[in-house]
Amino acid sequence: MLPSLTGTYASGLSASGPGDRDRPDAITVAGRSCSREDLAGAAGAVAARIAGAAAVAVRAEASLETVAAVVGGLLAGVPVVPVPPDSGPAERDHILRDSGAELLLRGAEAAEDTVPLPPGIRLLPVDTAERATWTAPEPESGSTALILYTSGTTGAPKGALLPRGALAADLDALAEVWEWTPEDTLAHGLPLFHVHGLVLGVLGALRVGSRLVHTGRPTPEAYAAAGGSLYFGVPTVWGRVVRDATAARALSGARVLVSGSAPLPAPVFRDLEALTGHRPVERYGMTETLITVSARAGGERRPGYVGSPLPGVRTRVVAEEGAEIGELQVTGETLFTGYLGRPEATADSFTDDGWFRTGDIAAVEPDGFHRIVGRASTDLIKSGGYRIGAGEVENALLDHPAVQEAAVVGSPHEDLGQQIVAYVVADGITERELTDHVAAHLSVHKRPRRVVFLDALPRNAMGKPQKKLLPPL
Repeated sequence: MLPSLTGTYASGLSASGPGDRDRPDAITVAGRSCSREDLAGAAGAVAARIAGAAAVAVRAEASLETVAAVVGGLLAGVPVVPVPPDSGPAERDHILRDSGAELLLRGAEAAEDTVPLPPGIRLLPVDTAERATWTAPEPESGSTALILYTSGTTGAPKGALLPRGALAADLDALAEVWEWTPEDTLAHGLPLFHVHGLVLGVLGALRVGSRLVHTGRPTPEAYAAAGGSLYFGVPTVWGRVVRDATAARALSGARVLVSGSAPLPAPVFRDLEALTGHRPVERYGMTETLITVSARAGGERRPGYVGSPLPGVRTRVVAEEGAEIGELQVTGETLFTGYLGRPEATADSFTDDGWFRTGDIAAVEPDGFHRIVGRASTDLIKSGGYRIGAGEVENALLDHPAVQEAAVVGSPHEDLGQQIVAYVVADGITERELTDHVAAHLSVHKRPRRVVFLDALPRNAMGKPQKKLLPPL
């Protein structure tokens, strides 16, 4: 039986690593710190005020108030709905209405919204100076802890229901494979409305009992000053870190550097190793599944590979006959229970025998190492009878020193079915030089037929390229 989620937070917030019970900087967010005991009291006060609500939304800014609000919801057994602080009125109102949130929690001193809240939703300020002891019974492991809204590629965002037991299972598995202990200091500056920044980056530190330093903005300078033993970052962050050699070398004293949320370009992997002495740990997951595959802290780490399944997780690749790549499907204890109010979408996301369809294209080596090629909807290119993963072409392009960013898609072609099109940010190189470079690294049929030069790729808050927003040909 896995440890329960609330019990860990209710009784364990003030019982971290040896000698750390009253450490005043056990949790630091954007320059403000508190002890675990203080956080337990502030979260208890939040729990007392929201108990019995159907759901509560939290304006997920990088602040101690956000942490207290989320943990307060977990203590009270009330589903928590993180809302991106930069969401526009239409997106915010959709999340609030669709989730059934009765309250919107936010810091008392935060700037007020200029747009009114939807009817029936009240604003509740969170004050981390408030204190209360929470002693209510532990909610069941199958009850919903978080409702995280997925961006998706079509239609309005859907609310993924993440049960308490899935969060506990995932965090315990990650603690095992990353050798994460109360003696660690976790440092990162990731958004607190995604799995990476919130579940792993806040709840993980609280569950393990390690110190947490959230840097606010994930700048190279902030990472260098954080003094972490365990760092989380996305490829955009790590790309900026390696461009600041002084900041990168300051991370040499860390124990593990973890990269996720998007594929880490091989050149950034190599630069991190050269500057910090660490080969980064890459991992793979989704909102609906949490983290399911990862390299191990004490094991091999390969550029372009995300490791092997976590304890309690199984994977399989469903490919057409003769193909080396296919859709990755997963099953295990970390999966969501469905999309809120969308039974058809939930049913469509699972196979008849109960495996979750990730929609990602992957390949698995004989030793179990997984390589994510890309999304089936945008990254599997069928050209001239070949099935080509956009990710490997992007990595080949990024291996050229003149290329800073690359995104590869398939576009309709009368003869080939689809042609490979590369959108790149690069200086001092021609289209022909880039296509020849790819052909020299990969099979000739994988070279781009078109190269479009851009000033920057469109990206979301986690640094993932948004291929749907690339300019049409």
